[in-house]
Amino acid sequence: MNTPAPPPADPGADGPAGVERLGFAAEQIVQEFGWAEDVDDAFRFAVEDVIGSDLEDEDYTGETDAVLLWWRAQDGDLTDALVDLVVVLGEAGFVLALTPKGRDDGAVDPAEIDEASTTAGLHAAGSFNASPRWRATKLVAPKTRR
Repeated sequence: MNTPAPPPADPGADGPAGVERLGFAAEQIVQEFGWAEDVDDAFRFAVEDVIGSDLEDEDYTGETDAVLLWWRAQDGDLTDALVDLVVVLGEAGFVLALTPKGRDDGAVDPAEIDEASTTAGLHAAGSFNASPRWRATKLVAPKTRR
């Protein structure tokens, strides 16, 4: 039985092929929240290369296929943010929660991500290094809800 290859250690560095393995595909609508000067542009550009368009900003009001959420410990209540994001996701949509790796940079405890996602009706489908500074956790709706 063939098992799929695990995601690369740094999908942004692996370019479009790396982010495709995360579930991004051509013509998806991907909305971005929490952008600031500290985000990883290589990762963002790799997502844009795969979807074939720019990321939508926080003002976008339509349904999305995926959300990039750049989140730092000091950004507020993660549960509230995820509850708000679930509303914009399409049926098979997912959230990619990107958090800093370094404690001084605003790292978020993985237990907090698990608790917040569960409360929002999501569950973690894996985490990985998105870039040298950012860790990503893919959050999806349970299969019974999809």
